[in-house]
Amino acid sequence: MSMEPGLRGLRGLLLESGALTSDWVSAFEVVPRELFLPDVMWPSTDQGHITVSRAGDFAEWQRWASSDVAIVTQWDDGRHTGTAPGELATSSSSMPSAVFSMFADLSVVNGARVLEIGTGTGWCAALLSARLGERNVVSVEVDETVAETARKALAAAGWHPEVVTGDGLLGWPQRAPYDRILVTVGVHEVPRAWIEQTRPGGVLVMPWGTRYSGQNAIVRLVVADGGTASGHFTGATRFMHVRSQRLQWPEYDDYLPGEGWPADTRHSTTALPAAQIVDESDYAASDFAISLLVPDCTRTFMRSPQGVQTMWLFGLGDRSWAAVYFDEDDPAHSQVYQGGPRSLWDEVEAAHRWWSEQGRPGHEEFGLTVTADGHQQVWLGEPSTLVPQVMAVR
Repeated sequence: MSMEPGLRGLRGLLLESGALTSDWVSAFEVVPRELFLPDVMWPSTDQGHITVSRAGDFAEWQRWASSDVAIVTQWDDGRHTGTAPGELATSSSSMPSAVFSMFADLSVVNGARVLEIGTGTGWCAALLSARLGERNVVSVEVDETVAETARKALAAAGWHPEVVTGDGLLGWPQRAPYDRILVTVGVHEVPRAWIEQTRPGGVLVMPWGTRYSGQNAIVRLVVADGGTASGHFTGATRFMHVRSQRLQWPEYDDYLPGEGWPADTRHSTTALPAAQIVDESDYAASDFAISLLVPDCTRTFMRSPQGVQTMWLFGLGDRSWAAVYFDEDDPAHSQVYQGGPRSLWDEVEAAHRWWSEQGRPGHEEFGLTVTADGHQQVWLGEPSTLVPQVMAVR
């Protein structure tokens, strides 16, 4: 099959990286990503999202369509208007390397029945149809407009898998059991429905993470006879979260009302540098490990008007908070302020210390088990070695 130069280049890049395996090459070649992208789209760049218009510059639009980048296709749950980027990205075409890495984790076999959660543009549903046959593919999309747009794109490209408009957390029991479930939205809790709708020995692949940060990790779960599912994480990633599990960001004034520090503020210093806590560009394993050990907490980084890097931590189950001002000139004496029932920064330091004592394990050394009663257990190395929680109460 003749391909555009950009697609040939992308295929070579994906093959060289190992994301695209030989059994998916044919599907990649017959399902061009550009058939599933809107006329106006917003690729992700190092400088943020940019606007690219097919009508304004077709060559530029096509270049981005053939690039290994995530491309936003909807903002603000569809309320967005105009061509400038919106506030919150709510639907996208994932990076091709991420797509095919997840396909590799899915480890499909000919004739496998697959349920996809999160149709998005429809590109993944088309790729699955090309690999497995469209009768073996069902895709669920919560957004009616996104689902209808995907149906039209799929039909125009010559593919007709079943696309359902509905709550993906409920799965789609009408076609169960499935051999594989592919989830293309981030989740904090794995729904029982997904496990119940997967046959024993079947595989679920999804981005999973806590509310600590925007980082996820891909987890590959194998369903057992007793209704449990367990498996290792396979690598770091970032995905938009399922809408009902989005984090409602804490209001600063709810934690620190009025001017100045509250009366119960505890002041200390730390020698732990910011670089060892998180590296956004590399999805640092330390950040992921901390997220597993420090429950019911979220964090953010920012720079003050004076250029000081600051980390804020907020408890999600109470009004605990912490602020750390990292001193680049005197890193051994960065200033820490904490308040509320928990000492959140102390917990972060304890979590980082535990991670270091374990030999600084990467994402792939951790795993997740969902028990028959729905509890989630994170472990290191083996399912019997549960990751502790380091919640510190004042």
